[in-house]
Amino acid sequence: MSLLDDVEKVLISEAEIKERVVTLAAEMNAIYTDDDLPILICILKGAFLFLADFTRHLTFRHELDFMEISSYGRGTTSTGTVRILLDLASDVQGRNVIIVEDIVDTGNTLTYILRNFAARRPASIRVATLLSKPSRRQVEVPLDFVGFEVPDEFVIGYGLDFAEQYRNLPFIGVLKPEVYQNF
Repeated sequence: MSLLDDVEKVLISEAEIKERVVTLAAEMNAIYTDDDLPILICILKGAFLFLADFTRHLTFRHELDFMEISSYGRGTTSTGTVRILLDLASDVQGRNVIIVEDIVDTGNTLTYILRNFAARRPASIRVATLLSKPSRRQVEVPLDFVGFEVPDEFVIGYGLDFAEQYRNLPFIGVLKPEVYQNF
């Protein structure tokens, strides 16, 4: 039995992801210059593959930092409680900040992150997300760079997981419900 046996369908192919990442980077390259020196904040763990591919296509000087946030635990829906598991090593006061997310679902986690960053007084904050699931949005949040909109299905792959598995799939797929229903 392999990971692929748990995939109901491929929603976004590896080729589609690669093409969109290049396009998103071009959009960002049109906005930022070396003088801006933005800091990209990768929200772990899900956004690490997106960030790794994305940053290779950026043509301006930038820095990276990482933050780990938890709102799902080991389930399939947000618990509503957001916790910082790993905070930044960098001071973002006066800096141009770009939050790099894997998926924006209800908007609650991103709202928490944006409030947290606003208190740190950056010069600017923008959000880049690989996936947006607007049908689940409970709180409207600003999304500056969006890779794909996805339907209300449990997605995995390309960094996104279920119970810390499936991150290594090179595509975005839908997890078969029988895999997580009785979890």
